[in-house]
This record gives sequence, structure tokens and C-alpha cells, in this order.
Amino acid sequence: MEGDRVREDRLTRKIRQVLDVFPWYARMLAAEGADIRTAQSLQLLPLMTSEMLERYYYQSGPPFEPRDNMTCYRTSGTSSRRRKTIYYSAEDERRYIRIKSGLFNRIIAPFGITTALSDMGTGHAASTAPETFDRIGIKVDTIAFQQPIEEHLERLRTLRPQLLYTMPSILDRILAASAEDPSSYGIRQVVLVGEIASPAWLRSVAERLWLAPESITDTYGSIEIGTIAYYSHEHGRYLFAEGIEAEGIPAQALYDDIEPLPENESVLVLTSWARDLFPAIRYVTYDIVRDLRPIVVKGQSRMSFQAIVRRIGTELKHGEKISVYDIEDVVYRHLKEATVRVHVQSNALTVHIDSKDKTPEIYERIELELQDRIPEIGIMIRGGLLHAIRVVPSEISYDARVLKHKRIFYD
Repeated sequence: MEGDRVREDRLTRKIRQVLDVFPWYARMLAAEGADIRTAQSLQLLPLMTSEMLERYYYQSGPPFEPRDNMTCYRTSGTSSRRRKTIYYSAEDERRYIRIKSGLFNRIIAPFGITTALSDMGTGHAASTAPETFDRIGIKVDTIAFQQPIEEHLERLRTLRPQLLYTMPSILDRILAASAEDPSSYGIRQVVLVGEIASPAWLRSVAERLWLAPESITDTYGSIEIGTIAYYSHEHGRYLFAEGIEAEGIPAQALYDDIEPLPENESVLVLTSWARDLFPAIRYVTYDIVRDLRPIVVKGQSRMSFQAIVRRIGTELKHGEKISVYDIEDVVYRHLKEATVRVHVQSNALTVHIDSKDKTPEIYERIELELQDRIPEIGIMIRGGLLHAIRVVPSEISYDARVLKHKRIFYD
């Protein structure tokens, strides 16, 4: 009973905090028939969907009263073709560093690591890596995403870091571009964040680096929420980070005409008790997770999941986030009539276009423009850090009985 009351008080404080920063949240509550005085559980509150965020949060300027000591990060585009901007207060950043460094210390401490190389491309995780490692006493070097792949390999040869902090897409390119045996770099541990890392891919990477599977740890985060979860080798599952409340919802809660998910899969919805300048209350990640359930960890109940299976919605990750809106905006500038389907396999992205116009030069121009739709992606592709985005003419057939069709397909 006491625990329920503490939980309710915490939820009430969170609702008040969101309302103080984002007054428009009151309209969302009213539309759902929810009220701060009667909301006793998260499930009674509205979902913070991409549509709600586009309407209220992703504006041309900050969606709240001006304030000092604020940092902004830009990511993929929206349906209005405007790049998203995510805001962090100074307190948001302090909490993020504290939570992430504590999690990293738990992952890294058993290995006795003293040196690291952060090869993270761009974004929030990259910019905060030096402070995160410094806080736990690890000497860290960084390399800019603008540098060509040869420079990344040279830094590995000369620095010989004990730990590599990187993304699956960048690690793929490092392994592919290495003329020598990648195990010669002397890496003892790898910490990943970014794209989905499948168990089969992780086993392959471990073999190439001559590492035990336990020496590679996948972490899960987002610019909106921060650090979300990490893979616990001890428990064989992902465990959520401090300050995260997780729940799973059926896909039909978001889309009426979507095919139901398998029984043990759900769309991950998160509430963060550690975020101020983002309305992190029932935030829909659009990531599908398998077997979301609590387990007992050191005598306490902890929410966990087995794997991230795929995404639904309009966004995908290719080094940086890019959305279907970004892709279609480029395609339809060159082709008035076309059907677009995006195929993601491992860490490669292919855009299939069905159009009467098959002129090769048009598809080449689309490919070049797509590279720079998100400038950071273009820089990493030209530098050899990411696979190029392939654009190919295709014949796309759909089931005429289905009203809404998927635009992103995963292998």
C-alpha cells in the first residue's frame, strides 16, 4: 500500500513537471479524459506518439518558455520536412551523465579497463562520451565522424585502446576495411549503441576480434530519452537503466489497420523520471521488443526484455536517424509518380522505387541527394564509415485488400 502511494506521488510530480514545462499537455490529458487528480497509473494517461510530438514539440523554436543553459540536438525529419530538435536542460545533461557513467562502470569494471576510444559518429552519445568515461576514471580518446575510415583504423593501430565504444554500423565498416586481422588492435571490450545488434551478428564480431561473447555489450538509448537499457550477460536479457519505467502496448493501439504482433512482442513505451525538456511520459519508441517482463535481480523486481526485434513507424537508423519522410522528399523531387519501399538488412539500407521512369541518371541523383539529406550521414558515407544508401528501380506489388502498407522492411 505504501509503495503504491509513493508511486502515485511520483507520477503526480511527473505530470505536474510536464505540465509546467509543456502547458499543451493539459489538452492531451483532457482529450483522453485524464486528470492529474485522478490519474493513479501511467496506463490512464495519453500516449506520447510521433503525431503528438510533431503537433506540439517539434517546432521551429523551443516548445517552452526560453531558458538558459540549454543544449539542442538535431535528428531526422518530420512529415513537415523539418529536422527534429531535441532539448536538454543542464539538469537533464547532469542526470544523463550520472546514469550512463554508473551503467558503464557496472559493465566495464570487471574487465579492468583503463583506456578507451569513442568512435561514435555524431549526436548526443558522441558529445557526452568524454565526460562519461572521465567520470569513471577511464582515459578516453575520440575520433571525429568527419575523418575517413583510414584514419579510424590508424587510431586503433596507434592507440590500441582496451575498449572500443562505437555503433554497429561503424564497427561493420571497421571490420570490413581492416587489411590486417582486427584482433591485432588489442581491443579487450566493445560497448555498442545505435542500430539493432542481432545475436548472430554479435557472435560474428566476437569471433573476428577474438573476444568472448561476454566482452561485447549492447546498450540501448535514444536522443529523446537518453540511456534506456543494456544487455546483461548474467541474465541473458536487456535490463532498463535507472529512472526508466517501461510498458508494452499492442501495435493496434497506434494503428487500426496494422497486422497484430506475435503474442510475446509489443511496442515499447517509456516514461523517464530523469528528463525535463522532453515530455517523456508514455513516450512511444516504435521499437518492437520481445518478452517484456519483470525478473528478479539481486532480490529486486526489474523490468527486462529479450531483444529488440524491429521498428514500426517512419524512422530508421543508419548511423544517424533518417525517416521515410526524408527519403520520400528526395524521391518525389525527381519522380512525380513513384512507390517507395525501404529495405534494411544488417547495417545496409536500400531504397526500392517503383516508377515508370527508369532513367539511370535520375536514380543516381536521388542516391547522391539522399546521402546529404542528413548531412552527418553523407559525411560518414563519403568517409567510408557507413555503407552507401543504395537506390534501385524495382517492381513493388501490394495486397490490394490492405488499405495501409508498410514502407520499411527489415531482414
